Amino acid sequence: MKCALCNLKECYGGKDCTSIKENLQTELEKADNMKIMKAAAANEADGYLKLTRIEELMNFCKSVGFRKLGIAFCIGLQDEARIVHTLLEKDFEVYSVCCKICGIDKSDLGLKKMKGEGFEASCDPIGQALVLNGKSTDLNIIVGLCVGHDMLFTRYSEALVTTLIAKDRVLAHNPAGAIYSNYYRKKLGI
Repeated sequence: MKCALCNLKECYGGKDCTSIKENLQTELEKADNMKIMKAAAANEADGYLKLTRIEELMNFCKSVGFRKLGIAFCIGLQDEARIVHTLLEKDFEVYSVCCKICGIDKSDLGLKKMKGEGFEASCDPIGQALVLNGKSTDLNIIVGLCVGHDMLFTRYSEALVTTLIAKDRVLAHNPAGAIYSNYYRKKLGI
């Protein structure tokens, strides 16, 4: 499949370009998948061009009955995480876990350091997931975890995971900015 390169998008009109449609109903019946699909579709329809992502997130959580939310955040986005935590706490039980939670020295793991010598705490996305698993969260929200760390966090999280903020230090945490910039696309030869 190379849907991103397709100019027709006939699927939008109902064409099935795959052979998986027949298995879809079985998958939707598993693990409350249909409940999630219905809530997501309602959220899209009701909030289209009206709600921010965080408003959509809050509406979605209310509509599916999520009460306990976890936030896994990068220490570099601690201010943003504090705001998100405070906002969500008005309606939900919220737990937040910093990426440096276990205070493990990068030297102990044989990892490259940014600062050279001395103690430098490693990010611990697995630890973040385990802490939130211990709180039995309904949904975990990523706020700026590093590429790769977000993957490990998602792999180990027992709850569903969504990303509220994708880290991009160069573009003020707006990774899509590189795609919208003609200058940057020319630099990449696109």
